[in-house]
Amino acid sequence: MMQSFQLNSYLFGGNAPYVEELYENYLDNPASVPEKWRAYFDQMQLVPATGGTVDQPDVAHAPVVASFAQRAKKGFLQPQSQSADLEVARKQVHVQTIIAAYRYLGSRYANLDPLKRQERPSIPELDPAFYGLTEPDMDIVFSATNTYFGQDQMTLRDIVKSLRDTYCRSIGFEYMHIGDPAQKRWLQERVETNLASPQFTGDQKLRILERLTAAEGLERYLHTRYVGQKRFSLEGGESFIASLDELIQRGGRDGVQEIVIGMAHRGRLNVLVNTLRKNPSVLFEEFEGKQADDLPAGDVKYHQGFSSDVTTPGGLCICRWHLTPRTWKL
Repeated sequence: MMQSFQLNSYLFGGNAPYVEELYENYLDNPASVPEKWRAYFDQMQLVPATGGTVDQPDVAHAPVVASFAQRAKKGFLQPQSQSADLEVARKQVHVQTIIAAYRYLGSRYANLDPLKRQERPSIPELDPAFYGLTEPDMDIVFSATNTYFGQDQMTLRDIVKSLRDTYCRSIGFEYMHIGDPAQKRWLQERVETNLASPQFTGDQKLRILERLTAAEGLERYLHTRYVGQKRFSLEGGESFIASLDELIQRGGRDGVQEIVIGMAHRGRLNVLVNTLRKNPSVLFEEFEGKQADDLPAGDVKYHQGFSSDVTTPGGLCICRWHLTPRTWKL
């Protein structure tokens, strides 16, 4: 009988939605429910809580549920970590853009005017502030895996410093126009690995100094002895002799046996004397027209081609010289 009474009770589970709705209405406005239910719900408010004290009055659930539903529709319930991750990802994209900007535009900001006659141009794309990055962002660690600075993770401050040291000092690099990705990566690795500051041994430094001194000394001699004559000076480009010497020496070390050089007029005397080791006295006699009578007239009489054997770490390397850039053979 007791079981039958419980199954037919007004508190039976099947009536729960109805009772819950009445209770919600009671909490909102006690006068909105019948007097019997109001008296019953009043008694429920006096029932002690688990700790033995009267608990705080109940709050209607319906407004709370509706509020959560509205917040969910507006996206307010998304995890805060997801929003933070999106912000970091946005900044990482800007960091990648800055790296590309220095590779493309860094040469325009390079310090190529030793006399400081002109101010360096303003290039907003090289400034993190151009992308909305602030001073606090400079100490945030970002991915640097697409660079060759030796670290996968770097602060933005260190990334920008490394980029400026590589692309904006006294040498400007322009290679992003190259269509072959492998060639671009090769150049990036060469210049970014050491921040465009290769470390030379003492012997290497002495050899570079000797080549530069020889190139400048010849230019001064020609300028003094042959004033007013066409000599196609290399002044200001003496580093070309040191660079060409390194190319030949490294080529010989790697097994190159013959190099054919085709070049224009500028610096040809310096190349003949200081790179191909042509006897200076013979060159000067040709220059002055004191050689055989069958030499052609004009300023081409002393550059009819030349060949010599240059000693390299890999043995002798035959170097052949032509005036015009018809052929390059390495």
